[in-house]
Amino acid sequence: MNEEDPLYVAQPTMPPLEELMPYLEEIWRTKTLTNNGPFHARFEAALCEYLGVQHLSLFNNGTIALLIALQALRVSGEVITTPFSFVATAHSLLWNGMKPIFVDIDPESLNLDPAGIEASITPQTTAIMPVHCYGHLCDVEGIRAVAERYGLKVIYDAAHAFGVRTHSGSVLDHGDLSVLSFHATKVFNTFEGGAIVCPNATIKTRIDQLKNFGFIDEINVVLPGINGKMSEFNAAFGLLQLRGLADALRRRAEIDALYRAELATVAGIKCVPHGPENEPNYSYFPILVQEGFPLDRDGLYQKLRGRNIFARRYFYPLISDFPMYRTLSSAAPSNLPNARAVAASILCLPMSANLTDADVRRVVACIAS
Repeated sequence: MNEEDPLYVAQPTMPPLEELMPYLEEIWRTKTLTNNGPFHARFEAALCEYLGVQHLSLFNNGTIALLIALQALRVSGEVITTPFSFVATAHSLLWNGMKPIFVDIDPESLNLDPAGIEASITPQTTAIMPVHCYGHLCDVEGIRAVAERYGLKVIYDAAHAFGVRTHSGSVLDHGDLSVLSFHATKVFNTFEGGAIVCPNATIKTRIDQLKNFGFIDEINVVLPGINGKMSEFNAAFGLLQLRGLADALRRRAEIDALYRAELATVAGIKCVPHGPENEPNYSYFPILVQEGFPLDRDGLYQKLRGRNIFARRYFYPLISDFPMYRTLSSAAPSNLPNARAVAASILCLPMSANLTDADVRRVVACIAS
């Protein structure tokens, strides 16, 4: 890349075309383009093995997977969630006729605080939807204890947490369900796609029915389902992406380390630390623009854009600031001081296995100058 090439906050990797063509030819030869074909089955099995989980159901995108996860567990009423996430998290609740209850985040982990969750529980609360923000592990044990004490379901929005592991295994094993996104900007992608990680075969069967209009056979519909199936093309692409994932993650780790080393002496810039409880997947590289830096966050954002560096204020604004949520009592600014402070200072820098060391130093030089 040269100095004029644009750098984006997230850039998907692509397998070589010569590797993709045999897969496309096989799809065309079988004439099975969707509806749980052979690539779909192979991809589900490969993901279960890679992620270290027992059961997984593929989807056409992560948002539909969130909608179905709530339906599968028959969640209703109020659901406690975070304002510091992508809008799909809360939108999935509104689409299911539920009321989001926003709780403030921990200023270090940027995830939901279990103490805040417990303080927000009412007789109408039926579930908690936390987010592993930037792939950093939530306080899963604290959330589990609260959920068990009050008899609540837990659905993790794990869109950023593909492949994240702890000393006890996959982070996706926590909660009643975990939902993944395979959008093109994610550390692992199928262009568009998603999945629900399930604890047992029974709930997987229900989820599989819900994502296929509720059909159980050719003529019988038993649930008010939707079309959430992943196509054979996306499944084949995912199988190819798995081949190169180890190399991509190694490169992302190198880029992460280089950013941290180069930014260490820049006053007023804080690199968000990795959580101590999990092995990171380097999904994003977020920084906080703080006192001591000569520009505010928006000023730095504009300066980077002027240099063809497309960083992202991720997540800003807060979900709770959007018109469909701001009238909720839990969305009041006074209720979310940590989330508001982080949203005003967060900036995600370009992160992709395609970046060179020179690209990273170009970004840092722009910040430091």
